[in-house]
Amino acid sequence: MISCESDYPAILDEIASFLSGDEVELVFVNSVDMQAINKNERGLDKTTDVLSFPFEKMAHFPIGSIVINLDLAQQKADEFSHSKDAEIALLFIHGLLHILGFDHEIDNGEMRDKESEVIAKFNLPKSLIVRTCDSDFS
Repeated sequence: MISCESDYPAILDEIASFLSGDEVELVFVNSVDMQAINKNERGLDKTTDVLSFPFEKMAHFPIGSIVINLDLAQQKADEFSHSKDAEIALLFIHGLLHILGFDHEIDNGEMRDKESEVIAKFNLPKSLIVRTCDSDFS
């Protein structure tokens, strides 16, 4: 289900199968490389934790590419006292949902609800959206 050139947490295959039967490309980068990608693709000269790039649907090809910043994954894992693999899983879920057409910036909570469903199924910590919303109300 996942096309990746390096090791990744096994749970990602389970998550990908749960959300979609299609293949997805997974790329791991550091903060410097992520900043360059973000600047080139989105015009934002700063690093970020995850980016997703949907592809045009074609038989036998991935439906998109998810790029995860391992530096920030480790930083957030440390900050929230969970494993780096759990943080990578959260980032992967977030990216894959964007590839599947969800958009938390314009929807009515559908992406948050779907993230919550997947997180509960796989017994993961709070999602990116939930953490962001929680901090908005603090």
